[in-house]
Amino acid sequence: MYPESIVKPMKAELTQVGFEDLTNPDAVIAAIESKGTTLVVVNSVCGCAAGAARPGVKLSIAGAKRPDKITTVFAGFDTEAVMEARKHFAPYPPSSPAIALFKDGKLVHFVERHHIEGRSAEMIADNLKMAFEEFC
Repeated sequence: MYPESIVKPMKAELTQVGFEDLTNPDAVIAAIESKGTTLVVVNSVCGCAAGAARPGVKLSIAGAKRPDKITTVFAGFDTEAVMEARKHFAPYPPSSPAIALFKDGKLVHFVERHHIEGRSAEMIADNLKMAFEEFC
């Protein structure tokens, strides 16, 4: 598990712009199973989270169309919350960072780590904005 002193500023990058920090399984279930659309970002300490995933999801929510709820869990820190979120990501294998979009409790769009690595924040944002146009 990562030390809180390392994780806290990385969590803040998303929570300061309105992402709800899901820290336990019950919070994850409530968010995912709610009516409407929910974005779940599996945050991470890795470079691709810092360089592409976090900046990309922040850019993506700046548009007119966006999910009803924007949430995050942190891999290697909020372990039980991440494990619960990953149960809802099937058939995709565990990865972090990762980005999932749910509509009425069903997974409708998923961005795996290998789709984040080597991509720019703008590319991640564009991918998510297209999903928001379709599902939100």
